[in-house]
Amino acid sequence: MDQSSPIHTATESEAPDGASLSLDPQACYRALKARDSRFDGRFFVGVTSTGIYCRPICPAPSAKFANCRFFGSAAAAREAGFRPCLRCRPETAPEIGAWSGTSNTVRRGLALIAEGALDDERHGVEHLATRLGVGERQLRRLFQEHLGASPIAVAQTRRIHLAKQLIHETRLPMAEIAMAAGFGSVRRFNETFQALFHRPPSALRRKSQSALAAGSAAASGVVVKLPYRPPYDWPFMLSYLAARAIPGIEMVLAERYLRAVEIDGAVGCVEIAHDAAANSLTATIRFPCVKALPTLIARIKRVFDLGADVGLIGQHLAQDPILAPLIAARPGLRAPGGWDGFELAIRAILGQQVTVTAGRQLAARLTAICGTELPANSQHVEGIARVFPNAAQVAAADLTALGMPGARKQTLFALAEAALRDPDLFRAAGDIDATIAKLRAIKGIGDWTAHYIALRVVREPDAFPASDIGILRGATPPGGTRPTPQALLQMAEQWRPWRAYAAQHLWAADESFIASKTHG
Repeated sequence: MDQSSPIHTATESEAPDGASLSLDPQACYRALKARDSRFDGRFFVGVTSTGIYCRPICPAPSAKFANCRFFGSAAAAREAGFRPCLRCRPETAPEIGAWSGTSNTVRRGLALIAEGALDDERHGVEHLATRLGVGERQLRRLFQEHLGASPIAVAQTRRIHLAKQLIHETRLPMAEIAMAAGFGSVRRFNETFQALFHRPPSALRRKSQSALAAGSAAASGVVVKLPYRPPYDWPFMLSYLAARAIPGIEMVLAERYLRAVEIDGAVGCVEIAHDAAANSLTATIRFPCVKALPTLIARIKRVFDLGADVGLIGQHLAQDPILAPLIAARPGLRAPGGWDGFELAIRAILGQQVTVTAGRQLAARLTAICGTELPANSQHVEGIARVFPNAAQVAAADLTALGMPGARKQTLFALAEAALRDPDLFRAAGDIDATIAKLRAIKGIGDWTAHYIALRVVREPDAFPASDIGILRGATPPGGTRPTPQALLQMAEQWRPWRAYAAQHLWAADESFIASKTHG
């Protein structure tokens, strides 16, 4: 099946916020018959004769077309009454759905749900809608149109998928799996699995998992596979992280990325490796609270940009003759994200008008001044000893020893105070312009810094710091004249809605990218 063959009756660019995308059953069935991996995660198929929903790459014999129903999300298939296949395991599909790129509100809502926004029974859909700046009815309508399921159904499917993955891939006790996946109680966890699979959760655990050490997440750690849609430029991602690794907090060691993490006062460590054969990353998470697993996994996916459909994005950007050779050279290039919004924003300020190395040294100095040391009894790798300071620590710190201009120190304090006032400061607003305006309202935050934060942490796919010298150099044709920021913005209009990925290719095109005077 041709890569350009649509599975939708409308293209993503034709569907504004609030519009519906309908799957083309005939095109989906062709992809299903071919077991085309390029469509894995873009849709799911429910088989009426079995009551099961599968990925398009399921190894089971394809059902008759008359018995197939196609869904843009796993949640929609589950809400229609289908249960997940035990063979192809829909919970391991890349998280790229038919809604992608069509609704900023849905995208922001999914990010919050992925971090457990609906796991607390005290905070329902109404609270989620308020955080997103829309009415509850409108939020339900958008989710139904773009995902074919309600926000609650999406959250429930996420819980089931995460629990099922932990059952298959770890030896965690069932009680810890229930807590990690966001179930309110072990009883509800058992009832859900019994109703869905007609068997208790323990019956789903593979015999091969008995060889793994049993124990809690805090004692032995949790190892999970996080799939992506290939290709993936792992060498670039690793070099990017290595060049910016803050000593004592993070490091790249033997093709692995390691860092200390803090969530709600608890501290731990994550380790990320690449499994090219499985088109996934392997995350080893050592953290004392299993309830933090959804947040930790969501952050890892953000940092490593696992949700990007680089094939689709590259297809659009390659229409520009400037970008076409860059995309051909690096087809699997991702836009690296930030581990924490506040940390990334602080690092962006520290890195203004200095080299990457100098910015990293300033970040290490700041961490030494007010960061938190890892407890002596925590299980962490030698060389990982601290976590990055939070907003309260920076706001209360004496930064005299930091050794940087007073105006920039005041920006650090202003950012810390803004983060303390607004817990959602580093989440997307209504659109890219609103997001940038919210960040620029902080004293000392200019256009470049706002776009950089939006690109790395807010994950605005259309963020574009046009004044960045690395991007301008990358956009300069051989022997040609470097464009002005204004001229580059005009050129970039045709790159929407994925200017952030165009920026990443232009940064990578700059020969001195890794050590240049930009934090690209």
